[in-house]
Amino acid sequence: MSVLATDQRRFRDALGTFATGVTIVSTRLDDLVHGMTANGFMSVSLDPALVVVSVASGARMHDILLRAGRYGVSVLSREQEAVSRHFAGRPQGEVRLVEASGVPLVDGAITHVVASVVDAHPAGDHTLFIGEVLDFEHHAGEPLIFHSGTYRRLIASPLDPTRTEEWAGDLHTWRLADNV
Repeated sequence: MSVLATDQRRFRDALGTFATGVTIVSTRLDDLVHGMTANGFMSVSLDPALVVVSVASGARMHDILLRAGRYGVSVLSREQEAVSRHFAGRPQGEVRLVEASGVPLVDGAITHVVASVVDAHPAGDHTLFIGEVLDFEHHAGEPLIFHSGTYRRLIASPLDPTRTEEWAGDLHTWRLADNV
């Protein structure tokens, strides 16, 4: 028996230490709007522009995305914790939506992405829905963060150097001290 099979809660807690943004994955199917809170979202490629969302195979949204063939991702702002809770199954009242390319999105989110499903890869108990970006919009703002089972907000680090145009943003190498 694997360690993971006997200790899934500890594994989940360990992975929860990786801070993520909070998104709402949404779509429209049969004239109904469907949405779910998700933190399994990332960019895949710039050319072509591809993104991926990870959805549990047993989630209602799983089969809906397979049928709809399109989805939206709304990256929530720090003021939208109630929206996240709403789409996580704890209704918080009315949520305002907007639409782009026929896909519903959360009003007030700092980023909207609309994608067409180009591939769906089963991966354990989830499916990775790869989407080609059809439309996107971004507004300035602070994101809502999720870390160790709790919503968080960013604060600026006093040690954060000013980012310059010369910064390459890729691999950095350090020399480790020799253990003598």
